[in-house]
Amino acid sequence: MENRATKILIIRRSALGDTIHTLPLAKALRDRYKDAQIDWIVEDKAAQFVDKNPILDKVYILHKKAGGLKEFIKIIRSIRKERYDIAIDTQQLLKSGIILGLSGAKRKIALSDGREFSGIFANEIIKTNRKQFDIHYHVVKRNLEIAEYLGADTGKTEFILPETSSETKLKIKTILSKLNPKLKTIIIAPETTWGNKHWTPEGWKAIISEFIDKANIIYTGTERDNGLCRNILKDFKSEGILNLQGKTNLEELLELFKHADLVISPDSGSAQIAWASGKPYIITVFFATSSERTAPYGDKYFSVQAESKCSPCMKKSCNNKDKNKCIKTIDSQKIVKLIKKVLQFD
Repeated sequence: MENRATKILIIRRSALGDTIHTLPLAKALRDRYKDAQIDWIVEDKAAQFVDKNPILDKVYILHKKAGGLKEFIKIIRSIRKERYDIAIDTQQLLKSGIILGLSGAKRKIALSDGREFSGIFANEIIKTNRKQFDIHYHVVKRNLEIAEYLGADTGKTEFILPETSSETKLKIKTILSKLNPKLKTIIIAPETTWGNKHWTPEGWKAIISEFIDKANIIYTGTERDNGLCRNILKDFKSEGILNLQGKTNLEELLELFKHADLVISPDSGSAQIAWASGKPYIITVFFATSSERTAPYGDKYFSVQAESKCSPCMKKSCNNKDKNKCIKTIDSQKIVKLIKKVLQFD
């Protein structure tokens, strides 16, 4: 295909981490088709890093709870009016496949091995030798197969994010003014939506205990309190840790990560946001999911996989008699040693 003014629609409705994993595809396509109109359809909960993104021209936002069928039909009509040359289903579920089928695009592209019969809506299937849930194959690389198929250079992975507002920058600057500027800053982000991804509270406590007097410790999390936060922080004095649980939105969290030296997290949206920010070192701990498939990758990023035969199981709940035995296989001292090495502590 010639490098002309082409219209491309990316279909990636949710979730936040998976949306971030799709951003390098959008950047590769922008580099290949500089004059193209590149648009994206996404659900509201995953729209933060897509909406107002400078590499995109238009973003359709589906409000999952409030919009309903009426909004969906309106958006589909708007999509069809654009007469896209290419529509790409990167999610490969029934709900994304339907949009692909209704898009009216000339070329409806999807990778092979889609779920829920989503492939029936495509008229171009890119054959891949790796299964969609291959635990040894990174999601970003899978997405970039589409970019390569369309003639883009996939030799590097790049993220482009929306510009942070001045109000957000000021808020984070004010928050961080409370910290000791002579110390390095470690952000602990231990929560995620899958309970099967969580590490033990004792593991997090051991890390905090080791570095609470050597670094600025910031705790982040959502407003939802599942007891993990209370369990982790109950043994520490409030002045020793800056607890920002429920006090930052996603834009603010991204800006916060840009000022950190290290972020420690399980496989979570927080880890992916920190990765996209490009600033801190990241250490991720993996249990139910695969570090080879979804961990941040590169020279600055380190992942530790649970050492049990059942890990990664890729399941949201544990069916073993010894419940969640994998979370006990990561020794906190192993993470402590890695932190000291990464941040060059004596």
